[in-house]
Amino acid sequence: METNRPVGPVSGTEVPRYAGPATFARLPRTDQVGKADLAVIGAPFDSGVSYRPGARFGPSHIRQSSRLLRPYNPALDRSPFGIVQVADAGDMVINPFDITDAVGQIQEQAGALTGAGTRLVTLGGDHTVALPLLRDLHRHHGELAVLHFDAHLDTWDTYFGAPVTHGTPFRRASEEGLLDPEGCLHVGIRGSVYAKEDLTDDARLGFQQLTSRQFAHERLDTLIEVMLRRLGDRPVYVSVDIDVLDPAHAPGTGTPEAGGLSSRELLELLRALDGRNVVGADVVEVAPAYDHAELTGVAASHVTYELLTVMAGGGHVSDTTPAR
Repeated sequence: METNRPVGPVSGTEVPRYAGPATFARLPRTDQVGKADLAVIGAPFDSGVSYRPGARFGPSHIRQSSRLLRPYNPALDRSPFGIVQVADAGDMVINPFDITDAVGQIQEQAGALTGAGTRLVTLGGDHTVALPLLRDLHRHHGELAVLHFDAHLDTWDTYFGAPVTHGTPFRRASEEGLLDPEGCLHVGIRGSVYAKEDLTDDARLGFQQLTSRQFAHERLDTLIEVMLRRLGDRPVYVSVDIDVLDPAHAPGTGTPEAGGLSSRELLELLRALDGRNVVGADVVEVAPAYDHAELTGVAASHVTYELLTVMAGGGHVSDTTPAR
């Protein structure tokens, strides 16, 4: 094995895709590569959900659905696994019975990797996990522009008096000063809310919106321009709740809403981030018990792949290191 090049995934031409390692995209584990520039890590936690549970099983489902991913991404003309070392860091150990303890554990375990210079794409888990991840990244980058793909605002105050749930992470993050109020954007918002004040509260917290209805009536290129202008050159954290997709594309989620984005639209939006300073990301709310034919898992795995490609950045490498 060449030591001066990244270790790539196991080749599907040498080991059948239904066999081999159960890592994301069949990548090496972090303990096999020394130091990873980018890591995929699971956060199997869903104690913050308000409706259907099951996202604790999301990381393993996304990994299973990622077996068909290949090293070269033609949409961005890049082999992300050959540019930087990408590895699978396994799953965090998270208390399922105590949200406060769980949030602390997520921040600590993420920090152990980011403190060593590894950027993370975290597989949820419910959207509660975004709050400790933002707390960790704020230590390194200061105020963050959050690009939030979701059917829901997730800036509500409390649920049953609980301040930290999957519906509240971005309110807490805004209140704690983690976010740049000039750079945050929701994409794909739709459906009913509790009151009109929810929308004014959301704006006060520093968010603008590109609603799902806008995707029905405006050109995708125009909406991409709005998105990129909002983000500017700030450090960006990308948070993808898979329910941003229409349930036809992602049925396996806890709070589905009709009228969402298509997989194609979402992937194009993520590709448009190429060249931006994406410092971290999550893909959350995949609940495999409600999935059909791996539709949601496949969508989430491709979302993760596009994020990794963007975060790998720079240049073109024609191939990756051969399978170990």
